[in-house]
Amino acid sequence: MMLRESSEAFGYEVDLRAVTDPAIDSGIPHGSLLVAFSNAVLSRGRAEPLRSELVEAVGEEGLVATAGVIANFSMMNRIADATGMPVGKRFLAETEDVRELLGLERFIHES
Repeated sequence: MMLRESSEAFGYEVDLRAVTDPAIDSGIPHGSLLVAFSNAVLSRGRAEPLRSELVEAVGEEGLVATAGVIANFSMMNRIADATGMPVGKRFLAETEDVRELLGLERFIHES
């Protein structure tokens, strides 16, 4: 939802399939690099070469903003998981198209 809203605000036509398929162009400037950096950070992989490349592409402020977004999403997911927060019916309805597009239905489980 947040990516959808921010992409509309900036006038980008985003292909969300890029989140799960790095071969697809997301439509976001430096999108492939941002996804690769996010994956490296979250998997505790080799982020250093990508960090340098990201600074070159978006500057130091862009790197800091990227790190903040990664940290925030990671925090939100951990809190939701740790508290067992259920996903509301309205949210499920609003995200049905995205979940289908990305094949995320496989992660939904019944309590």
